[in-house]
Amino acid sequence: MAKSIYIAAVEGHTIKSAIALGVLEAMKTKHKRVGVFRAVTRDSNTEDYVLRLLIANSNTEINYEDAIGVAYQDVHASPEKALKRIVSRFKELESSVDAVLVIGSDYNDVVGPTELNFNARVATNIGLPVALVVNGLRPYETSEHLGQGEFRQLAEIQQIIDVSSEEFENEFAEVSSVIVNRMDPNLVSSTSKLSTPGDVPVWAVPEDQFLVAPRMQAIMENLGGKLIFGNESRLQNEATDVVIASMNGVNVLSRLKENAVVVTPGDRTDTLLTLIAADRADNFPQLAGIVLNGGFELPSEFSKLLEGMKPSVPVIAVELGTFDTTMKVTKTRGKISGGDRQKLDHAKKLFADHIESSGLLESIESANPAALTPLLFEHRLMERAASNKKTIVLPEGDDLRVLQAAHEILAGDIADLIILGKPKEIKKQAKQSGLNLDGAELMEITKSEHFEAAASEYLKLRSHKGITLEQARETVTDVSYFGTMLVHLGVADGMVSGASHTTAHTIKPSFEIIKTKPNVSSVSSVFLMALADRVLVYGDCAVIPEPSVEQLADIAASSAETAKQFDIEPKVAMLSYSTGTSGSGSEVERVREATQIARSRNPELSIEGPIQYDAAVDAAVASKKLPESLVAGRATVFVFPDLNTGNNTYKAVQRTAGAVAIGPVLQGLNKPVNDLSRGALVGDIVNTIAITAIQAQG
Repeated sequence: MAKSIYIAAVEGHTIKSAIALGVLEAMKTKHKRVGVFRAVTRDSNTEDYVLRLLIANSNTEINYEDAIGVAYQDVHASPEKALKRIVSRFKELESSVDAVLVIGSDYNDVVGPTELNFNARVATNIGLPVALVVNGLRPYETSEHLGQGEFRQLAEIQQIIDVSSEEFENEFAEVSSVIVNRMDPNLVSSTSKLSTPGDVPVWAVPEDQFLVAPRMQAIMENLGGKLIFGNESRLQNEATDVVIASMNGVNVLSRLKENAVVVTPGDRTDTLLTLIAADRADNFPQLAGIVLNGGFELPSEFSKLLEGMKPSVPVIAVELGTFDTTMKVTKTRGKISGGDRQKLDHAKKLFADHIESSGLLESIESANPAALTPLLFEHRLMERAASNKKTIVLPEGDDLRVLQAAHEILAGDIADLIILGKPKEIKKQAKQSGLNLDGAELMEITKSEHFEAAASEYLKLRSHKGITLEQARETVTDVSYFGTMLVHLGVADGMVSGASHTTAHTIKPSFEIIKTKPNVSSVSSVFLMALADRVLVYGDCAVIPEPSVEQLADIAASSAETAKQFDIEPKVAMLSYSTGTSGSGSEVERVREATQIARSRNPELSIEGPIQYDAAVDAAVASKKLPESLVAGRATVFVFPDLNTGNNTYKAVQRTAGAVAIGPVLQGLNKPVNDLSRGALVGDIVNTIAITAIQAQG
């Protein structure tokens, strides 16, 4: 059940802030501590007034800096890094409140489709449903009605909903509701005719000129103008129209409109005098303000005349020409700010009058964003590991990648670390590379207080092989053996190695020292395959070349247990080139027999085999080949018949489907020891350390 919501607009000028304010008020009726978060803010050097507004109206204390993901410049520099930071920053805030209202970007910087896609990716990667805000207006930058354009008809609004919903669906984001803001008041009652993805609720809020009209104060500031006559109090009046008056005073009278801002050249003193008189007259519209453009200075005698008239209408002088002045006036947007109590209350009431809080909250709670992206999965790994910190030994302290990964693990407080090597050399390399390893225990094997205990214990374990104490001492000087002995002795909870050693060198000591779990005869491995929207488990892809029937059954059981450890519901597919009873042959029979053994050992296990890969993952294929199966079409754990098939398949999926392959994760041992590829990247090492820590948690 979702608690938080991501508010995403389809384009700019939707007045999304008014919708966000209303949603926040609704959420406050349900949750005691509602946080607010801005995924992408305009500029890291400019305060985000919408975020300030929402923080001020929230029911919990939030630091402004803690409520920001990234700025536009961060997205430009690296979308992937920006996305990762947004997830991390959001998760930090989420952990401190009951629910979070997340505001998407404002379309101030990049083209619509690109920005819409990025908003979809953000929503998916932080795991939130989306309230999609559609503009009921087609904005015109040069409209004479400030902030307004032509109203969209239902067909156009429907098209926008369809296109934008598809964009979110393509990124595996779940749209939980659609809100059409600034809609033609005459069309609000027809909102029910709009169709939405999954028939989610759709609401409409009518256009309200009071909310979008800018105050004269904002117009003056945007123009860089100066108030030369008039009452300052009237700068708080809204301007709803623009009138360009370059003609004489008499001819402009017929063009005046209520609450209009009139732009006129500063040298048309006759027109200015007429405008001031019209504003004071009971039978002419009251103006919002007068803007004198061109930088002309009024004649001293004329200024003296105006002073005597004491006009109350704001008269603002600017240096710009008529065109630039008019453009800046029309681009000035009305803002709902914390200090503008009148607009603030009006916005809340407008929302409440058209969107029922209970229905909105129900749309959030009924959403179930199921996509598990690689980024979200990796974050959950770190979160799980940090929740119950374990000590992991890293035998390869002479590898810079290992030290870089250690720096990240320590910075994130994910695990405690023991790093093997010469402390002086490790510290020197860390300093040169700008790494902080202060929280790690640096251990030189022969000088360690655990060295003699490790040698003695190894002698005890291998005495049946006739080794001597000197031979035992010699053996445990090897980093893999000593690291494994630290795990065996309980000094460390797990080990990660292999960045600069072979798989055999890394895991052979664990076979001798740690050994397999009860009822498990084989050590095997899995890769956690993080696809765009889910995580699958592939085994065995790294250890057993040609598994026997018993070993295949072991791999199935161990892989299911590993899946559970990482919150993946195990539905095991025993893969073959045949599905069900459709084929025969020794290889098919081997998989069938292994399936029966695994099922007999664990009757509760959801397992199917033999089954082909397409029938395991594709519901349409499964409905034809194995219609009664509870695994077919929805498998999460895939057991390959041999290492050749498994290794090639995981690499094919990794390279062609863009999956993140995390592993190999060794399974079946009494205590966790995990191997790295010698081509491992720093991120791979970080993930493997976190996985090992989670395995150590049990």
